[in-house]
Amino acid sequence: MSSINTNASAMNALSTLRGINKNLESTQSRISTGLKIQSGKDNAAYFSISESMSSDSSVYKAIDEGLTLTKNSISTARLGAESIASLAETFSERVAFAQGDAVDREAIQDELNGLINQMKNTIQQATFNGDDLVNAAQAENIVLGTSGGVLALSVGATAVGVVTGITRDSTGGLDTTAMSFNKVDLSSIVASLSAIDVSDAALSAGDLQTALADAKTAFDDATDAATSLGIAEKSIENQQEFLNNLTDNIDTGVGAMVDADMEEEAARLQALQVQQQLATQSLSIANSSPQSILSLFQ
Repeated sequence: MSSINTNASAMNALSTLRGINKNLESTQSRISTGLKIQSGKDNAAYFSISESMSSDSSVYKAIDEGLTLTKNSISTARLGAESIASLAETFSERVAFAQGDAVDREAIQDELNGLINQMKNTIQQATFNGDDLVNAAQAENIVLGTSGGVLALSVGATAVGVVTGITRDSTGGLDTTAMSFNKVDLSSIVASLSAIDVSDAALSAGDLQTALADAKTAFDDATDAATSLGIAEKSIENQQEFLNNLTDNIDTGVGAMVDADMEEEAARLQALQVQQQLATQSLSIANSSPQSILSLFQ
């Protein structure tokens, strides 16, 4: 039966064309954004997982930035400690030279005073962005700005706490992981060296030996300070390398879930464009069918 009121063929063709246009629109959206999952309606499970993992990745990157600042502070302090150790070694050598009988101890003391002044200047300069890690008696805070609920740890008088990562608890909340290292006290080392005076001609051999032993102890302490800072610096470098690899893996995993396969989308686009043309022609043919009814009335 033919009808001029209801054209079933045209309705079927129109329904097919609508479906093709909808698929074509989705494909074009994936191509333009590069994402196959843009919201929870596309795939609720993948969207939830990807959002959570992307948040973790962002937090790790923020922590890495904070670690870079801390590493620079430690590196600067380590250079200061190494410089103090080098100057303390020279100081010990001059005190050892003062052990001789035919020496000008006042001239040697002038040299020692000059070395002390260099050490004091080094301590003042061994800071990065105001972070003083070479004066253990001075409390301070190092700000490690992070997101996702991760808070920076405060810095005490001698121990420095550094946020190094995050873990998720049983409820999905974020907990921080951290490492700590001790600040060094270069000022006390220099103070102990400042107490040594070899200018007095009346000093006994025992007094000079004691002064040399004190100078050697100060050198050892400065070397230990430089070593401890070097260990802390290396630990942070290792943690940063781990964080970089971790964020790369997370980003790759998230991409595998939500990124569009551009080769597949390109092939789908071409197929849908052909289907759209055929559906349009089919609708045109279906719409022309009622015209044949006019011939029945001629």
